[in-house]
Amino acid sequence: MNISFSPPDLTDLEIQEAAAAMSSGWITTGPKTKEFERRIAEYCQVEKAVCLNSQTACAEMALRCLGIGSGDEVIVPAYTYTASASVVCHVGATLVMIDIQKDSLELDYEALEAAINERTKAVIPVDLAGIPCDYARIFSIVERKRGIFQPANQIQEALGRVAVCTDAAHAFGASWHGRMVGAIADFSSFSFHAVKNLTTAEGGALTWNSIPGIADEELYQQIQLFSLHGQSKDALAKTQLGAWEYDIVGPWYKCNMTDIMAGIGLAQLKRYPMILKRRKELIEAYDTALKPLGIEVLPHYTKEWQSSGHLYLTRVPGISPDQRQEIIVAMAQAGISTNVHYKPLPMMSGYQKMGFEIADYPMAYAHFANEITLPLHTLLTDEEVAYVIEQYSRIVKRYLKC
Repeated sequence: MNISFSPPDLTDLEIQEAAAAMSSGWITTGPKTKEFERRIAEYCQVEKAVCLNSQTACAEMALRCLGIGSGDEVIVPAYTYTASASVVCHVGATLVMIDIQKDSLELDYEALEAAINERTKAVIPVDLAGIPCDYARIFSIVERKRGIFQPANQIQEALGRVAVCTDAAHAFGASWHGRMVGAIADFSSFSFHAVKNLTTAEGGALTWNSIPGIADEELYQQIQLFSLHGQSKDALAKTQLGAWEYDIVGPWYKCNMTDIMAGIGLAQLKRYPMILKRRKELIEAYDTALKPLGIEVLPHYTKEWQSSGHLYLTRVPGISPDQRQEIIVAMAQAGISTNVHYKPLPMMSGYQKMGFEIADYPMAYAHFANEITLPLHTLLTDEEVAYVIEQYSRIVKRYLKC
């Protein structure tokens, strides 16, 4: 067999929606993007959503709306993809990295509380693999630190505490204590990249909880301005009769979503309940076969949360990084693509140049050292899943006996 790691699940429905956008003559941000935003907001149970060209853009726009910049600090876990941290650098704030927990990929909550000071403006927790963080604990911490918070703009003033800006790139469709991810944190940024559960090829969405004293429409319009050069009218508005004139209210950015992308997303959204259902079936099949072997896996479905089932991370106890590589190569020789999520940011040269060292993040390194991610996507057949399980079990058993 030849089993890919994470190909996009696209059908004739997605092709028809994209073709309809192209046939309409409107291919940039327009009616389909606006409709996709409405559907995303409805799905996440919030008042508004903004769709942009990536999760990274969405996360950055949240920080910019909060007025975060030079002199401010933002806390990010070391065990994540670069987009969680790079946006802090984009706005000129100081990146503060903390370790993760010994028995979990969630950020170390005690370290979070210790890291918050008068300069802290936001924390970016990560719903890794689609599993929601412990939001009750996060909000409890930022509430306890309310007394030292120093607001610098209207939104910060309205919140009155450190903002919770979740990297929910993996977590579209996940829920926590009955609430949808996207309606829990102050701001949540989703990814619709090609490898994500729901894809628009590239793309993302930003949602937020309504903030007392801040109109949702006002926040929506500000993000629209940030994402389209600060232009007071979008292209759709400029097509109205005689409505060519516009203003540039700020020298801002360009990261809007197109209607072709939104068309794909609208089709994916129609299919999304079945996509989530299939991912759950795949995870349960993996769990049933691999947990009895002693392979460590993440809890995707509990009474407290329902994962989006985005990634299937495993840990093989006791193996070294070299042995992990041997397993990955053996799986590839069997025709199965695997991956590693993630190489901690302090191991990356770009962050090392900023002064971060992996020795300061022992839990992040320990989780990375023996982690292997198996294929998890809705194009997998039952036969292919059985083959992955058979091969992985066969290969890993040799190392579990060591």
